[in-house]
Amino acid sequence: MRIGRVAQYIALVGYIFFLGFPLIWLISASFKSSGELNSLNVSLIPNEWHFENYSDALAKQGLISSSVNSAVVALASTALVILIALPASYVLARLKGKIRAAGVGWIMVSQVFPVILIILPLFLILRTIGINDSLLGLTLVHTTYTLPFALWMLQGYVAAIPVELEEAAAMDGASRFQALRRVVFPLLAPGVVATAMFSFVSSWNEFFFALVLLQSPENYTLPITLKMFIGGEGKVSLGPLAAGAVLASIPSIIFFAIMQRKLVGGLMSGAVKG
Repeated sequence: MRIGRVAQYIALVGYIFFLGFPLIWLISASFKSSGELNSLNVSLIPNEWHFENYSDALAKQGLISSSVNSAVVALASTALVILIALPASYVLARLKGKIRAAGVGWIMVSQVFPVILIILPLFLILRTIGINDSLLGLTLVHTTYTLPFALWMLQGYVAAIPVELEEAAAMDGASRFQALRRVVFPLLAPGVVATAMFSFVSSWNEFFFALVLLQSPENYTLPITLKMFIGGEGKVSLGPLAAGAVLASIPSIIFFAIMQRKLVGGLMSGAVKG
């Protein structure tokens, strides 16, 4: 029994190391010089520690301002996605007939078209209304692009909640809104958290829409700023780029840590409510 438990822990540690190795390697690369990174002698520990890579990343490329832009767009688009997808997913999961068929059809069709086919008409529409080179326009684009899959995720969570719970609440005198607020939404909290995490990461890492829609440097998001580490002739500042990538990962890690606690709290709440 003890040998089996030890084997489980060893397998768990190995799995965690396997998942975290790219991040460990990125952190190691962020302290190396460009010469060492281009060398054929590969080592995890830097031969010389170059802390100036971080100062170069912060000073030369406007990483802080682009981080703020990415955070604004990601948080705003995530909030909009949740506000729209939460009631829409309930309708999609509970109601039958043409409304549900139209919703499912919209989700399926929206996932078929490649982004490259819609970017030109999307750019023309945003330019016509004057928000193509703005964080507002990028937020609306991220919301529209993420919403179908987020809606599909949430309706799966809603469908897993028994209808009998709402019927029992109605028999106790609760209105439809009270049943949703006191019964359905607490049980739906883990799904909302998971959907918010997906929406945030999708917006935080998105590159193509930002590349096409944003022209002003003050509106650049993090992926666009990290692209600036590549010179005009393809020369890459590998050390500062790795340092910038590490710094760019910190906000998403913090967001995940916060939302993980919410996810666990939602699961425990759902278990008690159920």
